[in-house]
Amino acid sequence: MSASSNAMQICCAAILACGVATALAQTLSDPTRPPAGLGLQGVPIGGEAGGLGLSLESVRISADSRSAIINGEHVQIGQRVRGLRLVRVSENEVVVLEGGQRRTLKLFPGVNKKPVAIAPEAKIGRPVPQDRPSARNDE
Repeated sequence: MSASSNAMQICCAAILACGVATALAQTLSDPTRPPAGLGLQGVPIGGEAGGLGLSLESVRISADSRSAIINGEHVQIGQRVRGLRLVRVSENEVVVLEGGQRRTLKLFPGVNKKPVAIAPEAKIGRPVPQDRPSARNDE
């Protein structure tokens, strides 16, 4: 009887451990969500074109086609979503046509992409420190 009692205790402990692990897993955050400090507070994920109620959720660019996910719908160039025609897809935005007016939907409207400036003194294999204007030693 002692062996069956031990088996029952082990079984109950295993069930309890599985329940705790499941409860802990439900509190994990989405690893693909941008970090909170990125400056996107108050900006919806995906751009909304002023007053259109459209949200760009994703873009897909391949060798033979370009498409986007807008408000959960997969839309290819030339197709319509809510009466607007998709006319252009780039890596971070799309353009839709409303009548004769172009509207841009940005993937991350709170993020502005800036070109990187390369310092003229930079040499291959020797990085230029960013905390001072020149890496040359004028002695």
